[in-house]
Amino acid sequence: MYELTSGLQTVRVTEASSRAFLERFFTALGANEEESRINADGIVTAAMWWHPGQGQGFEKLPRYARRLQNGGLIGDAPMFWVMERTSTALLDAAGGLGYVSAHLAMDKAIAKARSSGIAMTAVRHSNHFGIAGYHAKHAADEGLIGIAMTNAGAEMAPWGASQPVLGTNPWGLAVPRSHDIPIVLDMALTQSGKGMIRWFMQEGLKIPDTWALTSDGHRTTDPVEANEGPLLPVGDYKGYGLSLITDVLTGVLSGSLFGTDVFQDDRNFDVSHTMIAIDIEAFMDRDTFSERLELLITQVLSASPIDSEEPIQLPGEAEQKRAAKRLREGIPLHRDLFNDLRKLAKKIGIPFLIELTNS
Repeated sequence: MYELTSGLQTVRVTEASSRAFLERFFTALGANEEESRINADGIVTAAMWWHPGQGQGFEKLPRYARRLQNGGLIGDAPMFWVMERTSTALLDAAGGLGYVSAHLAMDKAIAKARSSGIAMTAVRHSNHFGIAGYHAKHAADEGLIGIAMTNAGAEMAPWGASQPVLGTNPWGLAVPRSHDIPIVLDMALTQSGKGMIRWFMQEGLKIPDTWALTSDGHRTTDPVEANEGPLLPVGDYKGYGLSLITDVLTGVLSGSLFGTDVFQDDRNFDVSHTMIAIDIEAFMDRDTFSERLELLITQVLSASPIDSEEPIQLPGEAEQKRAAKRLREGIPLHRDLFNDLRKLAKKIGIPFLIELTNS
């Protein structure tokens, strides 16, 4: 994981004040109280887990404000369940907040899985849902295995092509542990995202030549060229295949848009999500599962590291440790972003509640 460079001027803000500000922010822009709480929790989680170059934290707020004001996002949207069976359901998000529709869909999947063993829900006519791992971890926090996926705007070229057709189409998978933090795998199906490419551009750094192509289809280490071209999939043709199937399980299956049609502009998104919850006790008792899981984890963590200074970690471990550290020490924000948020708060008529840490 790339860290903030020492040259960047940053401030550190408290988690509690950030959460309070975000709830006020979304309420002022038309979300109801529950929607504001869910969206605030998702964005704070992203800011606690990830690098700002990944663009899922406070960096998103100007876009949220613009889209909630221009109709691209609808606060307090009239979401409704289109159809339900014993272990499946389809939610129409009615253009509402993606964090909210995905949360409702995972809640439904969890409830159904408790009785049926496994459940899958889909969401149509939604928007960007934040970080996939957040939604998968929601199931793990309830003691179930969670899987979350979404389609996204076309940024990935099919393997062997130079035209973007598929999205980064991220996956989140989370596995609960009895006495430790859950395993949380959160990954886009591209080598990197445009947000990180732009961060490298800002820093004057070259990118790996595996991340993206130029607009005419050549590999590049220049982030400026890469920002104009398509992203490359993880695992070469394998990542392309996974992205294609993700679009089938989300956009195609739900009745939303897919491929080059989804996320066309600032007012037309029609994103789709799919949530899966698995009740462990439909297969074995929880204690047996936990014992077997910990044996596997022991095998993985006992592998000899290539670098003794870099111990083996489980998926999601670095992010959740980073979150614990930021809870203690504050969340780092670029000073310019901090000032921009102050101006944004004034523009929409709410108090700027974000507080700096004492450290």
